[in-house]
Amino acid sequence: MTAERTVGRDTAFLTVVSAVSQLLGFGYRVALARGVGAQVMGLYQLVMPVYSVLMSLTAVGLTAAVSNLSARWLARGDTRAAGQTVGLCLRWFVLAAVAVGAVTAVLYDPISVYLLGDARTQLGLVLLVPCVVLTGVENLHKHFFYGGGRVRPPALVELTEQFVRAGAVLGLLAVLAPRDPERAVGVIVLGMTACEVVSSLSLVLLYRRWQRRTGLHGEGERPVQLRRRVLSIAAPVGLTALLGNAMNAANAALIPQGLAAFGMGREQAMSAFGVVCGMTMPMLSLPTVFLSALNLVVMPRIARACALGQTGQVRHGIGRSVEVVSLIMLPSMAILAVLGADMGNLLFGQSRAGEYILPLAAGMALGCYQSVLTGALNAAEHSSRAAAVALVCDVVQLAVTVYAVGRYGLAGYAGGVLISAALGAILCARSVRRHTGARVFTWRQTGLPGLAALLCWQTGQLLHTQLTRAGVSAVLRVGVVLPFGVLVFVSACCAMGLELGVKKRIFPPRREKLR
Repeated sequence: MTAERTVGRDTAFLTVVSAVSQLLGFGYRVALARGVGAQVMGLYQLVMPVYSVLMSLTAVGLTAAVSNLSARWLARGDTRAAGQTVGLCLRWFVLAAVAVGAVTAVLYDPISVYLLGDARTQLGLVLLVPCVVLTGVENLHKHFFYGGGRVRPPALVELTEQFVRAGAVLGLLAVLAPRDPERAVGVIVLGMTACEVVSSLSLVLLYRRWQRRTGLHGEGERPVQLRRRVLSIAAPVGLTALLGNAMNAANAALIPQGLAAFGMGREQAMSAFGVVCGMTMPMLSLPTVFLSALNLVVMPRIARACALGQTGQVRHGIGRSVEVVSLIMLPSMAILAVLGADMGNLLFGQSRAGEYILPLAAGMALGCYQSVLTGALNAAEHSSRAAAVALVCDVVQLAVTVYAVGRYGLAGYAGGVLISAALGAILCARSVRRHTGARVFTWRQTGLPGLAALLCWQTGQLLHTQLTRAGVSAVLRVGVVLPFGVLVFVSACCAMGLELGVKKRIFPPRREKLR
């Protein structure tokens, strides 16, 4: 089997696994939200950014180092150096996790009260410490396999993890039946920890099996030189992730406090926060399941074209990726903007999930453009520029939250999402144009699909209004408006001469001349 065929099969495998995993994750979130309610989801949304910060302090940079260096050592057949890298990163991670965990365990009370603004997050914070330790061990071994090109074992473990997490969390909630929100959040984190026990143990055993089968070959790396290599990769990656996650955590903590300043009670503010961030945003993110697949398929081709100096192929791949995002995300967001309240009620039992959905849907679409363009910058070896844009957007989002939520409530948060996403898409487009010469956001890539999506939204809104006045049920409204909106969008695109074949748009036949 040729190397190209193997890469193609691995890419297809990862694409399918990633899509299934994200769909399972969405189903788990729907079941969780319906089981615990909006207020617990709000508290959970406060705790999880802290989890990301702890991971940034301990594991994120080291996992990047393991992935990068393992790929280098194993390509040379130096399994001894690869083993040294994993061992060194594990030791450093344990030291960092012990220190960070001790600080969290000692200061959980002021962290919950003064930083997060709600003492009911205390139990969840304490239980995060073992969860972070297990997740770090899992990720270090997972990225070793990914770096070495062995994608199937960790991908299958990750897919299994989704089933185990859903079973553990929902099962513990059913058995323990916590009565107050703090204990409910603690039970959720406890279920996550139980899930990480299974996944981390599985990957450690797979890694040990790999070591026994391959043995230690090669010269290895001198300890001093290895520490320098690991530190040169881990430090900038970890610092960038820490800054971004810290701002996201601050943004999450400030939203309920701003809502309280706006005039809501504490429980009402937490419930509103839980509905928007724990229900509306996940519902809007459901169509983005294709983004990881798109990045897995297209971005390696862009990276290879960059390495070979094929500028035409680079520009073509980037332009067509943006066009595919337009053809999928714009109609999806248009339809969700119409059906947001109905789908929120059907999925989560919360019609409030449709509030402020229009600016949030627009922000989600712009965020998808930013995601694809960020992948293009990474493929073109300009990841530092992409990281800088992400940090600027996080700063803008935080600033808008501080200024607007206390004055305008959740409308201020929705405006911040839209502003920061628009800024990120524009800055990424400028960087892509500067470094690759690719033109993005052209009339064909975004203008024509945008007009078709606007027609889809307007006609769908009109049809939805008439069905509501006629007393049609929410299930039937979704069943009618959804295919109608797709039909309108496809018809409009065909009338304007847009091709809807995704494969041809990204990978044209070889006989075609790229323009």
